[in-house]
Amino acid sequence: MNSLKVLKKSVIDSQLYVSLTGTLFSVFFMLEQQTFRYPTVFFIFITYFSGYLYTKYQKTRHFSKILILNVIAGIVCAFLIIYNHNEIRLVKWFIIVVLGLLYNSFFLETYIRKIPLLKVFYVGLVWALMNCWLTLPEFNFPIFFISFFYITALVLPFDIRDMKIDTVKTFPTIIGVQNTKYLAYVLVFISNLLSAFYLDIPYSTAFFLSGTITYILIYFSGNERSDAYFSFGVETCSALPFLFSVIMKYF
Repeated sequence: MNSLKVLKKSVIDSQLYVSLTGTLFSVFFMLEQQTFRYPTVFFIFITYFSGYLYTKYQKTRHFSKILILNVIAGIVCAFLIIYNHNEIRLVKWFIIVVLGLLYNSFFLETYIRKIPLLKVFYVGLVWALMNCWLTLPEFNFPIFFISFFYITALVLPFDIRDMKIDTVKTFPTIIGVQNTKYLAYVLVFISNLLSAFYLDIPYSTAFFLSGTITYILIYFSGNERSDAYFSFGVETCSALPFLFSVIMKYF
């Protein structure tokens, strides 16, 4: 039991896990598009990790340290992008970082997370831009919509988890838990359908298998579930396309 608590605190609560799953989601599309490069993987992980740390600790006594860490992370990312890519990639990265700051920054009078119903779509937007724009030479619309619908669907179970403590209106509080699940099912279905049309067969198959697991986890979502169910179980769904593609390739 103690080892599980240590694991949760050191990996999940530290934001390492969500940063890793987000990075692996991007790696999946990089492999499919044959644009995989280790420097790109590194700066995507650093961007996710520093962004989630900023969101979690901005109203705590640790914020000054986190801010310094973010500045260092930004310099490292800028170096990786300029040295391995080009200035245009740097501009793309900067725009996505600004979008992340607009999502949840205490110094703003109104930030995106405070706007009812917008949060789920905004998270989907930022993650989709990471996959379809930042890692590719040109904007890829199919990858954008595959990512956007899938990630938006994955955010909805977290709204179900937080429906009793959220201070803004969310889908579960407006349309109910069951209808929120139906909405998530539809979004995953659209994402799977698009992947079948636009991704190579091994990758669309991996994405379909991921969608199947995602359906199950959405079905059993509820605000009575433990936090680990969401922060580990549901969060893992974004890494599943990559994991299934590796399994299919080597086994």
